[in-house]
Amino acid sequence: MTDLFSKIKEVTELPAISGHEAPVRDYLRKQITPHVDEVVTDGLGSIFGVCHSEVADAPRIMVAGHMDEVGFMVSEIKADGTFRVVEIGGWNPMVVSSQRFTLLTRDGHSYPVISGSVPPHLTRGANGPALPAIGDIVFDGGFANKEEAESFGIRPGDTLVPESTAILTANQKNIISKAWDNRYGVLMVSELAQALSGQALANELYVGATVQEEVGLRGAGTSVTKFDPEIFLAVDCSPAADVYGGQGAIGEGTLLRIFDPGHLMLPNMKDFLLTTAEEAGIKYQYYCGKGGTDAGVAHLRSGGVPSTTIGVCARYIHSHQTLYAMDDFLQAQAFLQALVKKLDRSTVDLIKNY
Repeated sequence: MTDLFSKIKEVTELPAISGHEAPVRDYLRKQITPHVDEVVTDGLGSIFGVCHSEVADAPRIMVAGHMDEVGFMVSEIKADGTFRVVEIGGWNPMVVSSQRFTLLTRDGHSYPVISGSVPPHLTRGANGPALPAIGDIVFDGGFANKEEAESFGIRPGDTLVPESTAILTANQKNIISKAWDNRYGVLMVSELAQALSGQALANELYVGATVQEEVGLRGAGTSVTKFDPEIFLAVDCSPAADVYGGQGAIGEGTLLRIFDPGHLMLPNMKDFLLTTAEEAGIKYQYYCGKGGTDAGVAHLRSGGVPSTTIGVCARYIHSHQTLYAMDDFLQAQAFLQALVKKLDRSTVDLIKNY
């Protein structure tokens, strides 16, 4: 078992859907505190370590993963003891049924739950069931009735997190787990803080992670408003489409995310990224996203903040089983370190020169 796999296993198996990020926040606080000058949070719970600079007029640089993963919330307990839910983050209904979840109650208890499905024996002679809406899928913890479920402390508002264990693929190059979107970013900022620990930087560095990205990029808005960075680097995982003939191939390096529906990369930022990648020998690939990252909100705050996403791709994200390459993480980490070390006042001013 490699050291990197052990770290990935630890961070991906933490349970933390949007709005309930405490387990990951506690993990990140523990990881970054020895390597930063102070740890700060905002009003929604995003957390950042600050590395102060002794350089006069040092630019403020924010590097942000996001802590949350997709999951569900109990909306109703039925008379028969089963649950109905609302989705927290984006889910394809095709991947929800017949899966295991952990139900987390307000008082800290956890219980096994499965998402129901209709076996073929009950559909013979019919056209078969239509694809259900998320709100119609039965979630079942084996309780006899509503009263029994409530006796275990279960209430509407409790959360359901995918139950999945991280494993290596046969070739030892890739990992299968839940939540690489975006425990990738959490591990990236943790490793960055450790790598830069004690180094004199030419910038004031804010390194950490936001909350509630999966439900509308909310934490990025509050964090950027609070800390007012001049450059914002989101660190996030995107869907790989290589097996479908599209962009984003695992094992082909970090992503140069030139476009997504909520963010256009500025020309000077693109020049900075490309020059740095070439100088550092980073393996990268061009990528046009169909979804968004925290950069989409960050770049519209504080009068405009040049932003980009330092990313990797993974197959089958927003499900119980995501597949991704360890080497892509290493390429992205080397890239991120090179970028942060170069962001002095003159470089930032050049990026912002219009």
